[in-house]
Order: sequence, then structure tokens, then C-alpha cells
Amino acid sequence: MVGKELLFIRNDELELEAEYFESKSNKQNLTVLICHPHPQYGGNMHNNVVSGVFNKLMKNDISCLRFNFRGVGRSTGNHSNGTGELSDVQKSIDFLINEKNCKRIIICGYSYGAAIGCSAINYSEKIIGYISISFPWDFMGSKYKELSQSNKPKLFFQGNQDAVAIYERFEENYNYYLDPKESKIIEGADHFYIGYEEQIADEVLKFCKNLI
Repeated sequence: MVGKELLFIRNDELELEAEYFESKSNKQNLTVLICHPHPQYGGNMHNNVVSGVFNKLMKNDISCLRFNFRGVGRSTGNHSNGTGELSDVQKSIDFLINEKNCKRIIICGYSYGAAIGCSAINYSEKIIGYISISFPWDFMGSKYKELSQSNKPKLFFQGNQDAVAIYERFEENYNYYLDPKESKIIEGADHFYIGYEEQIADEVLKFCKNLI
């Protein structure tokens, strides 16, 4: 597709495989950074939910970047249980700001990618909000819950059949976060959102457009 660029982002000695789409009009001056699910459970930047969001944003001419965490696909290095992956997100943000001159960034993370990606919310003032799809609070522990606290706009997705990001615990975890925030409960969806990709992508697009 015109405008989609395959590239590598440097993180010290590592290289992170990435795809970047730059808006043709650039009127929005907005870029969405998309973070994929857990690498040790098959997660990568071509995941069904990540691809659904990435493709929807491209079709609507909104700049977006997706990348593989260290040790995934053609990204070098090894999985590091979160610390290194958080730096991967931060280097991707640096890349968008310094190399692509992005002025406003929204982070969109799915599962592990939500825990890691949303934890970078306060890394830069150019990050204006985040979208969390099935944040695995109980699986990841309190560290990422605390790091992802923010008074910037937030959108949380949750499937009501999710047994990984436990649905019964969603309201308690959601209530921890400061306003502004909103939630979208996807009826019938489990953690993998098979068949619900378009519904999620549409809501992501709506949230992004509201911040333009």
C-alpha cells in the first residue's frame, strides 16, 4: 500500500522490526503507536487485533506505527519480561518524535502490549492518550497498573468472556484510573477477539477522531 514503510527502529544495540504508515494529508497531525500481545504466547505485530486496528487507521488516513518487540519476528534481542519491552516502546516514541516529526501520539496496546504500551503514557507530553485492549492486570501485577495511571484520555476494551484479562475483575481495575476514561465491553468476546476485530477497530478509530 502506498505510504506504508517497512523499517527498523534502533534501541541501543537492538533493531526493532516495524511498519509505518504516514497519512497522505497529515491534516490530523496524529500518530497511533500499536503494541502487540505477549511474545512468548505467539504475539507479534501481525496479530489479528493489531492488524485490524492498523488497517482501519490506514484506510482512514491516520498515521500509525506497529512494531515487533525484541526477539519477535526480525527484531533482534531476547524477551526480557517487560523492562526491555518498555524501552522498546519508548524508543518507538522517540523515533516518531525525532525521525517522523510527530506532534501528537496515541498509544494502542493489546493484552501484554496494553500493559507495556500504556505504561509509557507519561514518557512524553506529546503522548495525548491511550487505548487499552484487554489489559491483563492480574497476569502482569501492580507495577504496570501504577505506571499506566494518567489524567490523559483513556479507552479500555474488555470482552465479557475474557478469562485472561479476567472480566469479573474489570470494573475494579477500571475504577482505579483517573478521568477522563471510557470503557467498551465487547459482548461474547474472549481474550482473542476472533470475529470482533472490526468492531474494535471502529471504536479505536472513533476515539482517535475525537482527539483530532
